[in-house]
Amino acid sequence: MKYFLVFLLHFSILLHSQNNVNLDSTHFYSNLAAKNSTEDNYKSAIYYTQKAINYSEQSKDKYNQALQTFLLGKLYFELNKNEDAENFLNESIALFKEQDASIPYSDAYYFLGLAKIRKNDFTSAERFLDKSLSIRRALEIPQHDLDDPITVQKGIIFRSIGKPETAANLFNSIISKDISAEKITLKAEAYYQMGLIELANNRYNFALNYFSKAFEKNSESENIAQKSEIAFALSTVYEKLLEKNKAYSFLKLHLNLKESLRIADNQKLRIDDYDQFKESQQLKAIERTNKEQAEDEKNSKFSKLINILAIALISILSLLSLSLYKNNVIRTKTNLLLKDKNKELILEKEKTEKASKARSEFLSTVSHELRTPLNAINGITHLLLEENPKKSQLHYLASLKFSGNYLATFINEILEINKIESNKIEVEHIPFNLKELLTDIKSSLNGLAIKNNNDFKILFDDKIPETLLSDPTKLSQIFMNLINNALKFTQNGAVTITTTANLISEDAVIVYFNITDTGIGIAEDKYETVFESFSQGSVEINRKYGGTGLGLTIVKKLVSVLGGEIQLQSKLGEGSTFNFKLEFDIDKNLAENNTHLLVADHSILDGKNILVVEDNKINQMITVKMLQNKGANCTVIDNGEEAITNIANNHYNIVLMDVHLPGINGTIATQEIRKFNTSIPIIAITAISLDENREMLLSYGMNDVVTKPFSPENFYNVISKNLVLTSS
Repeated sequence: MKYFLVFLLHFSILLHSQNNVNLDSTHFYSNLAAKNSTEDNYKSAIYYTQKAINYSEQSKDKYNQALQTFLLGKLYFELNKNEDAENFLNESIALFKEQDASIPYSDAYYFLGLAKIRKNDFTSAERFLDKSLSIRRALEIPQHDLDDPITVQKGIIFRSIGKPETAANLFNSIISKDISAEKITLKAEAYYQMGLIELANNRYNFALNYFSKAFEKNSESENIAQKSEIAFALSTVYEKLLEKNKAYSFLKLHLNLKESLRIADNQKLRIDDYDQFKESQQLKAIERTNKEQAEDEKNSKFSKLINILAIALISILSLLSLSLYKNNVIRTKTNLLLKDKNKELILEKEKTEKASKARSEFLSTVSHELRTPLNAINGITHLLLEENPKKSQLHYLASLKFSGNYLATFINEILEINKIESNKIEVEHIPFNLKELLTDIKSSLNGLAIKNNNDFKILFDDKIPETLLSDPTKLSQIFMNLINNALKFTQNGAVTITTTANLISEDAVIVYFNITDTGIGIAEDKYETVFESFSQGSVEINRKYGGTGLGLTIVKKLVSVLGGEIQLQSKLGEGSTFNFKLEFDIDKNLAENNTHLLVADHSILDGKNILVVEDNKINQMITVKMLQNKGANCTVIDNGEEAITNIANNHYNIVLMDVHLPGINGTIATQEIRKFNTSIPIIAITAISLDENREMLLSYGMNDVVTKPFSPENFYNVISKNLVLTSS
């Protein structure tokens, strides 16, 4: 017994010492691999990493085996051996799953995501990048070196799958950061990707600006591959701008850089070296197979029994397969037929999507191009009405004003529908007072109620909290369309707006809305079609009451965007009721933002110095005349470059900046102005298109937006409000 205990003691010491040797060897070969990788000696780096994996496997050190397998996958990724990289990264992840969460575990998912991006498998790539982030968040690490790279890679994914706005938000978050010198390539990549988004939208000046900044940031790093891509992009955009010399110069730079990269990649790991290494890996696999066969021979009797049973099982399965053969043949033919039909359906779907996109782009372009001349018509009409026209002219001017406003409403409704159908509409979540919103709408439509001799009232449920969170602008559009229709189609009757609250929790409330009238009503067979674009009850109704037939289409789509569904009950000749319900969050922060309550006192414009940056001569004349009528002093400039210089050398109370200018546009000019003057209010004057929105313009440093064609009242209100905010 004593000798047996001594033997066990010696055996455990020997086993422990053997494990220590293996652990030291793992560490030794890991350091050698890292050193050779730094020196771009990839052949040796791969060899030593494989040695480190073997020793960690022998010592049953699962964590180091996972770590070294991840490093081997990373080496193959750097050598653009994508298949090998994915294999080793997946193997390392399987090993890491048996360990506690760690940063290398997160990094393995990150590089696997990059490998999927190379293969254009964006769905898998996004999933792996999200997994990488979730592991780091579980480790409660507030900031990590891969946070910003993952943001850039996810931006690339969203740009590639056709979500440019989401991608732009991610890239802009990188551009706006103060990134350290070692991460400067990230900022260069963000600028480069933004340029690709603008180039895809055929906005070449925007694209040139982003590519130039990317080239500038890249010059601070040594990333030759990135520099090559940026040079090619600059060549492309200069070719689009017909600057052939610059296009040729950057194309030549791209080709030179690409050739130098090819030579460098060949030097990292030659084809012969790679093939030899793969052969050695295959030999090792064969050796492992031989060992397994030797073990199998020890159990040959058991194997024979298994073989006999397997033969019997195969015989039974063969008989079953024979009986199912005909069914499989029929199924195969059916599947082929279904595949053919599926291909036909996909082709039809693509054709439909292309037609829808073409229609949307056409309507957006037409509505956008009509805004500038329509702004001139409305502006000149307003100026003529203010200059005491003859009584004989008043009728013509009033008709012209009505026609201009009608056309402006029609254009706005077309653009609104296009935005909704193109998924380019954004929903705000800001505090507002529902009772005030409905009261203001009632006040604005009181004139129509009086004209048609209608009893117009609001029944407001006092249980509705004072301040809710939602999108008051879209709610206003819904109520304006519904109430305006009710008043228009009702004469000598009543229009009632009813609200009913249902508090579902301390933080949320459901509000039921009913807009009821006693007007002409809608036939039951028209219930569905009244919500379709350009549709009304009948041709006679359109001729008698007018309208574009787009109002209810917009209402239905906006209610859906806000999470509701509109219903209609009506009887011909007796009236109609439109009802819907919406859920609102309750704003418990009573410290409201009171900027929306500012009274628009236009007298504040008197004596103010205003810079008007506008290249259209007619718009210059209208804008200046309208401002001078309020006592303002105006200076007119027709391009962005002079505007920057003028503001730097003179004092102005406010700037009216047209977005589309010759040379640099209004957004770039605003960015330059904000570098030396952050206080002066800058108001964007623009015919907003499908690709533009208020939030995008404000992100460049503008304070507010006036949309062409603008109403004089809104024009004065926006300027007055910003002057009040600046002076307060």
